[in-house]
Amino acid sequence: MITNKPNNIDEYIARFPADVHEKLEQLRHTVIKAAPNANETISYGMPAFTLNGILVWFAAHSKHIGFYPRASGIEAFKKELSIYKNAKGSVQFPFDKPLPLKLITQIVKFRVAENLAGQKKKK
Repeated sequence: MITNKPNNIDEYIARFPADVHEKLEQLRHTVIKAAPNANETISYGMPAFTLNGILVWFAAHSKHIGFYPRASGIEAFKKELSIYKNAKGSVQFPFDKPLPLKLITQIVKFRVAENLAGQKKKK
């Protein structure tokens, strides 16, 4: 387990073997494409994207990539995510299967709309 916190997403991704590195970059670029105005950051030691608050986090684990689109993102795509191990605010994408990039795009766009709607309510 890596203990010292990375300063940015590049540092985080660079810590992993090539096969994991590639999947993390795929996920990162999918989020960037789906949320071009989002900002990259490290939150809780994990890569995260923000736009009027946290959109999503992701992290590599021993056998999967954890994707954390908050509970609302999991609930909104419960049926589509049912083939993966998931919990209230997280889903696990196993390393031995391709990432569901179209589904990740849909979830990120949902979270962008949700965060932007939340910002309008605050005004």
